[in-house]
Amino acid sequence: QVQLVESGGGLVQTGGSLRLSCAASGRTASSYGMGWFRQAPGKGRLFVAGIGTLGDRIWYADSAKGRFTISRDNAKNTVYLQMNSLKPADTAVYSCAATVALGFPTSQGSYRYWGQGTQVTVSS
Repeated sequence: QVQLVESGGGLVQTGGSLRLSCAASGRTASSYGMGWFRQAPGKGRLFVAGIGTLGDRIWYADSAKGRFTISRDNAKNTVYLQMNSLKPADTAVYSCAATVALGFPTSQGSYRYWGQGTQVTVSS
């Protein structure tokens, strides 16, 4: 069992930056691959970025490439999402999730545990 708690969301202007954190608890938290997803109002939840257990595998959605950076600190059981050059289209609830899937999973069904999410709002 892994519990995930996100933080770091908020209101930011276009072009601004935010760093989201996802704190994981549980004895085996560091043995899970992690991902960030987002859900905009009235839309489905979409994959944003993923990272392997050791941080050696990293993958991004096209919308995140070049602007977002995912990282993890296993000593702190925390995964981060640094978001730069934010746009109004990035406005969404951002959730982190844990997976045991190998490779580069991007589907929601590949992730076993989910946090409650944190709101990110980008104003124009």
